[in-house]
Amino acid sequence: MKKVVVGLSGGVDSSVAAYLLKEQGYEVIGLFMKNWHDDSVTISEECPWLEDSNDALIVAEKLGIPFQTVDLSAEYKERIVDYMFNEYERGRTPNPDVLCNREIKFDVFLKIAMQLGADYVATGHYCRKGTIQHEDGTETYQLLAGKDPNKDQSYFLCQLSQEQLSKTLFPIGELLKPEVRNIAAENNLITADKKDSQGLCFVGKVHLPDFLQQKLKPKKGIIVEVPSTASQFAIAVPEFHNEKEKLAFQAEKPIFSLEDGKVVGEHQGAHYFTIGQRKGLNVGGTKEPLFVIETDVDKNIIYTGQGKMHPGLYRNTLFVKEDELHWVRPDLALKEDQTMEVMARIRYRQPLQKATLYKVGNGLYVDFQEKQSAITEGQFVAWYVEDELVGSGVIS
Repeated sequence: MKKVVVGLSGGVDSSVAAYLLKEQGYEVIGLFMKNWHDDSVTISEECPWLEDSNDALIVAEKLGIPFQTVDLSAEYKERIVDYMFNEYERGRTPNPDVLCNREIKFDVFLKIAMQLGADYVATGHYCRKGTIQHEDGTETYQLLAGKDPNKDQSYFLCQLSQEQLSKTLFPIGELLKPEVRNIAAENNLITADKKDSQGLCFVGKVHLPDFLQQKLKPKKGIIVEVPSTASQFAIAVPEFHNEKEKLAFQAEKPIFSLEDGKVVGEHQGAHYFTIGQRKGLNVGGTKEPLFVIETDVDKNIIYTGQGKMHPGLYRNTLFVKEDELHWVRPDLALKEDQTMEVMARIRYRQPLQKATLYKVGNGLYVDFQEKQSAITEGQFVAWYVEDELVGSGVIS
């Protein structure tokens, strides 16, 4: 009997994952990860970890599997929370869920599972794992989209490595969410009707400015509205000598200064805002809502534009630096000057978009067929070939 440690989060997905593995004859152990202690910034009613760990315990008892809680809050603080503060301070917008999977669930947690003698870890993610057998007996692992198009979570796992995938199972990847809830209900699992948790991976629902204010002090700055007729959006396209020059030009963000618009309000700190954000600006009196089109954390200025079609929100091309580039399938990694046609997304819920990858010496361009809204530094771009996620990178 192979031994599997399941990350029981107290939600329905991981509960059903544990149930299915037990049905398949694995020896299953349930482990709850406690990753956060500071209740002062959680909007506490939404997702208290105590209730989650209790639910996880009740599910483990119902399934007759051993259960324990592991406290990973020190690692979580160091690898996720500190990283988030650093990124926000630099004016980038990190994705804690992607990091949490790479650094905590499939690294720290995986190592604990291996110390318990496990063959695999399993989670309640909606994605699938494929295996390609080679003639020499070696295997290559594939990260495949989940069967449920509304719940596919492969994007959150876009930083996993072959080594991590080799030790991982995704028991619910072939199921649709309603099927998962049915299985939980049929087996009287307490989590059958439990709402899906929102908010930072394991921190619960956090009020982000409050959370960031722990480290990043508020400082008053101005909000500038840039008209859609600003000169930055009417730059003549130069003649290019090669594809690389063209991509570099397209990936350039417009640079704004105070003279490009008018001051329409104040804010408490540019590092609390992200590109494409609409809420929290508190500026009235505009015909269409204002959206953040750029933040300047050095000068503490937020640049905004009216309406979600404002040209300051749209670009075709983004760049990923070499050291922030990751191939889930290293065998498919591009060499310099090579290209690849892919489908890509720059955020979790986004429908996949046609794009071409261009490898250059210092990184990789992702050139989208259609202009993309709110390409945001610090977020992850992930690319797929059919339903396989083959690589990802941090948007630079």
